[in-house]
Amino acid sequence: MISQNTIQQILGRIDIIDVVGSFVKLKKRGTNFLGLCPFHNEKTPSFTVSPAKEIYKCFGCGKSGNTISFVMEHEKHSYVDALKWLANRYNIEVEETFQSDEQRQQQQSADSLYIINSFAQEFFSRMLFNSEEGQDVGLSYLKERGFREEIITKFQLGYSPEQRDAFTKEALAKQYSPELLIKTGLVANRNDQLMDNYRGRIIFPVHNTSGKIVGFGARILKKNDKAPKYINTPENEIYIKSRILYGSYFARQAIDKADECLLVEGYTDVVSLHQAGIENVVASGGTSLTIDQLRLVKKYTNNLTIIYDGDAAGVKAALRGLDLALEEGLNVKLVLIPDNEDPDSYVNKLGAAAFIRFVQKNRQDFILFQLQVALKDAGDDSVRKAEVVNRMAETISKINKAEDFTKQQDYIKQCSQVLKIDEGGMHALVNKFIRDRIVTQERKLPFSEPGQQDEQVGSADTGNYDDATFNLLFKDELQEKEIARILLEHGTRNWDASKLIAEHIFEEMVDESLVDNQEVVKLVHTFKDALHTGYVPDKNYFIYHADPQLSALAVSLLNFPYEESDHWRRKFSQNTGYQKHLFTQSYEDFIKTVAPENENALMRFLKIDEDRTNEEVVSAISYLKLRKVKRMLLENQLDLEKPHTVAEFEMLHRTHEHLKHMEMELTRKTGTVILK
Repeated sequence: MISQNTIQQILGRIDIIDVVGSFVKLKKRGTNFLGLCPFHNEKTPSFTVSPAKEIYKCFGCGKSGNTISFVMEHEKHSYVDALKWLANRYNIEVEETFQSDEQRQQQQSADSLYIINSFAQEFFSRMLFNSEEGQDVGLSYLKERGFREEIITKFQLGYSPEQRDAFTKEALAKQYSPELLIKTGLVANRNDQLMDNYRGRIIFPVHNTSGKIVGFGARILKKNDKAPKYINTPENEIYIKSRILYGSYFARQAIDKADECLLVEGYTDVVSLHQAGIENVVASGGTSLTIDQLRLVKKYTNNLTIIYDGDAAGVKAALRGLDLALEEGLNVKLVLIPDNEDPDSYVNKLGAAAFIRFVQKNRQDFILFQLQVALKDAGDDSVRKAEVVNRMAETISKINKAEDFTKQQDYIKQCSQVLKIDEGGMHALVNKFIRDRIVTQERKLPFSEPGQQDEQVGSADTGNYDDATFNLLFKDELQEKEIARILLEHGTRNWDASKLIAEHIFEEMVDESLVDNQEVVKLVHTFKDALHTGYVPDKNYFIYHADPQLSALAVSLLNFPYEESDHWRRKFSQNTGYQKHLFTQSYEDFIKTVAPENENALMRFLKIDEDRTNEEVVSAISYLKLRKVKRMLLENQLDLEKPHTVAEFEMLHRTHEHLKHMEMELTRKTGTVILK
């Protein structure tokens, strides 16, 4: 973990305008900055950044957050990676908290592998562009395939010479560890001699989502029946094949904007499509899709379109991993390229625009395609047809997200029609697979009773009340969030000479049952815990909190839908003559002589400078208490309507009188209160 000292240095250095402005063209608009939202396509700017509050908000798509969450969202980084990205930008050395010896060794090994891979990439690129062999063999091959130099440079492609130890010699001369060189797969130990592993091959560096090189793919150029066409890095601390999609670093923003990920098989397919301007594409490397790869796709989009060769091998490869994709809630489509073509050759043959039209026109539903392939294979064999029915029912049962219920029902209907079976029977079969899966999962939980559900503490039956009663009983959201907002905005200011506003609020809200919203409760507890340690947390403490729930709540509470207009600022600025008159005239004389037609508005303006924070605090607390008293009154009234003993009725009546007295006191304190 990154140390708190490093985090505080980062928070002290980051400038939201600097960071966001490096990705979005911002223009100053009043006290804020405005630009086109990077998270959705728009022509009219609605993406607003507040340097004072250090938050951003798009009033088009609703995305909001702080500097760190912007980097996480835009660059698709984890929280830790976003901090490291910012630390690198501001030249801050990252300190790690305590690690065990084993963890430290693993981290050091991983860091060393990254360094070696970076060195190797520079070596292979240099060999490709600057050596005679690289230009004659490697570069000429890539150009024959239609790759331009700018795309070769973008993907950092390279060439490994035929010489048996060209890379090994240079790496050992730089004093890189032989053991680590072997672990990277770049060097092999044969007969106690170290030699290059990728001789005479085109090199495709594989990047993780942060842009670091985790491994390599090496394609042979000479025809050799014994040698594999591709050699890939063996798995190590940083290269785990099941968690990698080739090209994801270059495609992540395009996938996010297009809301669709195109999945192909090979490295050259990705590079060719990128060169054609189709950048929302990644490659699986020809292996079955894994759960980690699918979750990587889902970070960017729910829509996955698989583009594979139309031959039998391509169809088989495309169908692998389908059930996992459905379980993850992905919308999967399939496009098959005509025989003897692959995405690389086909995009070069058609051109980008025609290729995109082909993909859009030939998208097939994955489940229905699987059904067609299975029926074709089954032929007239009734036993195999029965297997197809079971297989399709099991596949449809994997669509288990609540929001995908309609999709599941639609598949049952369509598959029943194609299979020419009763729809009700298909329903029953799908439900059987669902039940079997639930039973299997419950057997894996020996300490839980089957079907056991967590009790919802404090839950209530909300189905038997009219709207007004429901609002009183269950909807105090605005009042609770107003308390949280005041804590963020003013909690660190003085209430009086002896305590902070936050401390006053906590004294007034000794009974935390006043607050139902668990996010607000968490914020209050976090604020209290910080105070107990002697630290007074300001709003930035919560805006940049490591807990994404707290950070999101803080940003939402501090949103800035309105700001002072230029007209208001020009007319009523403290630097104008209006304000100067206040030193020589009374309010009344000033208004009569300068702005008699705007008396009410101007009087309100003149009171803006008065510090009314304490009144705001009292009002918010009283309003919340009043809402709670009203709720208790209603609950007590509902209880009075039930049969009770005489003693119980007396107790309920006394409770009613006490609550009514509290209500009158709070109403007097807050003034007229309108409850909806």
